[in-house]
This record gives sequence, C-alpha cells and structure tokens, in this order.
Amino acid sequence: MKKTARSLLIAAFAAAIFTVAAAGQSEQPVSLPTQDGGTIYANVYGKSKHGVVLAHGGRFNKESWAKQAKELADAGFVVLAFDFRGYGKSTGPGQADVFTAPLYLDVLAAVEYLRKNGAKTVSLVGGSLGGGAAADAVTKAKPGEIARLVTLGGLAGNQSVEKINVPLLVITTRNDANAAGLRLPNIQATFAKVPAKKQLVILEGTAHAQFMFDTDQSEKIMKMIVKFLKKK
Repeated sequence: MKKTARSLLIAAFAAAIFTVAAAGQSEQPVSLPTQDGGTIYANVYGKSKHGVVLAHGGRFNKESWAKQAKELADAGFVVLAFDFRGYGKSTGPGQADVFTAPLYLDVLAAVEYLRKNGAKTVSLVGGSLGGGAAADAVTKAKPGEIARLVTLGGLAGNQSVEKINVPLLVITTRNDANAAGLRLPNIQATFAKVPAKKQLVILEGTAHAQFMFDTDQSEKIMKMIVKFLKKK
C-alpha cells in the first residue's frame, strides 16, 4: 500500500508540474488598437521584461508562429504574434491590398501593447511581408522603442531602409526565388543600404521566409535568432 500511495503521489506531482508548464506556454488572446483606427488580434505567450513581436508572411497568420513563439517564451521572452489587418479578424484602413496598406502601424501597435504591459525592450521578427512591415516600423518608431530587428526571406518594405537604426539580422536561403527570379540579389542590394550594425546569413536551400521552419535547418535558425535577440 505504501509503495502504491508513493507512486500515486509521484504521478500526481509530475502531472501538476506538466499542467503548470503547459499553462505557462499557452497563448493569451488579445486585441489592440492601431493609430489609424484598426483593430489587431494577437496571441501572447510567456512573461518577461523582454518582448518579441512576430510579424507573419503573406501566406501565413498569427497561428503559424505558435511553435516559434513557445520556443522564444521558453528562452525568456514575452512574445506577441498578431494577424495583420485583412487577416483573421484583424481590420484596418487599406486592408484590401496588404502590399500598400500601412502594415507598420500594426507592428507598432503590437510594440506599444507589450511596452504598456511591462516589457522594457521589444524586438521584431518578421517573415517576408512581415519583415518589410517590421523594417518600416523601425523607421517610424520613436528612438529606443524597438531594440532589434530580424527578417526572414526579405527586408524591403515601403519605407527607406537607410533609416533602419537598430541591430539587424537577415536570414535567407541561397536559391529562394519567385516569378522574377532569385530573391538573393535584391536582398543583398537592400541590405547594403542599411547603416546600422547588421548581419546577413545565407543558408543553403530554396525555402522562403517562414517556410524555413519546415526544413531541417529550423533548430539552427531558432538558435541564431535567440542568440541575436539576447545580445546586449
């Protein structure tokens, strides 16, 4: 009986630990206003004084970041993954054409939310369309509002990249291409114009932006991102 009771106690204790851990990584749905009257819906993961905003690519949504968001939360960040206007339930002016819409305002709304809820620093990670919007947000942000910028598979948005003034990490694959051809030459040309401290990582393969997380290089990419975001 004693052995059975002890086994049951251990099992209950293990289950409690698992429940607490799972609760800590579950997402918290939130909505936030943009400066131009839009409403953005997002999921928040973890708790920390160091925030990360995840901006999805054109073929993705906030849920596409779930695995990476939980990994970043485990690494010590509070993470906000949001839907751009025109995606999910998010709305805002210009949403009918996301390529000309002021998506940087959605990014800045996410940054403001994290700061108002205790984050002392906020960095951005964006894939493709989201990378361009994140880069635009950096050029429009107040001094010190955004700490670092990571883009996946692209960099150019609708604003001047010469105004990017925070440390930058760009990750892309060598043979990523669209109908116009290889993306790398344009990425390199745009990257060269950025005056801030910067790093360009070119991986082998053809995967574009967030699709890189579906390859066997996913773990390597996440380690690079976490290391970059934790630099002081």
